[in-house]
Amino acid sequence: MRTILHADMDAFYAAVEQRDHPKWRGKPVIVGGDGPRQVVSTASYEARKFGVRSAMPGVRAKQLCPHGIFVTPRMEVYAAVSDQVRAVFDSFTDLVEPLSLDEAFLDVTGSKALFGDGPTIAARIKAEVKAATQLTVSVGVASSKYVAKVASDLKKPDGLVVVVPGTEKAFLAPLPVSRLWGVGPVTQQTLERAGLRTIGDVQSRSEAALVSAFGQEPRRAFVCARQWTRSAFGGTRPRGEVDRARDDVRRRPRRGRRREGCIAAVE
Repeated sequence: MRTILHADMDAFYAAVEQRDHPKWRGKPVIVGGDGPRQVVSTASYEARKFGVRSAMPGVRAKQLCPHGIFVTPRMEVYAAVSDQVRAVFDSFTDLVEPLSLDEAFLDVTGSKALFGDGPTIAARIKAEVKAATQLTVSVGVASSKYVAKVASDLKKPDGLVVVVPGTEKAFLAPLPVSRLWGVGPVTQQTLERAGLRTIGDVQSRSEAALVSAFGQEPRRAFVCARQWTRSAFGGTRPRGEVDRARDDVRRRPRRGRRREGCIAAVE
């Protein structure tokens, strides 16, 4: 049984800005422009209370939060902080699989003898990231990447959620179908119209029944809901996509955040 961590920095870009500008702490900070062709990169938790979300058009964000502090992204700064965070991850395991500048999977199965079990390592990572950057990171601990990622998002900010092996089905069952990877608004509406509102509802149906009723579109939802025990890990990517993105950010610091490739959802 493997031990997988998903570590996700909390409102990363906005948190960096609030750290570096103390007068903005506790205020709605929106990283991105408010013009007609600009979008929100990240919103602080204070701004999210007004409905502001990442990838939202800047004009809409301004309507929702007119008193928000709109900040031009400083990608070179975020990349440098990301390097600090990555250094903490690397100090606990060689198996770090970054998804973007602010989140990564860590396989800490082989680290137990040196650093303790998964929850212990997760707590230490949180403390060391805070000490190095003055920022918080939320961590999910599970036996697979999918479940660890779901767990890391449940108690943000500064959360730590542990899913004990063998409890994955019960952990996932009450969560809304929107928590399934691959379920966007359209698929969510399709499933909900059929009475499938929670992951447990999807778990109760066979894959054949879902495909027969809805076609191939919900198949990934079924796989995530039922086949949560897979824990294949991609391993390190020392010169992979995210690392190339860091270099690219330093060369072109004002072009916004790159979208990184995503690993298989149920690994």
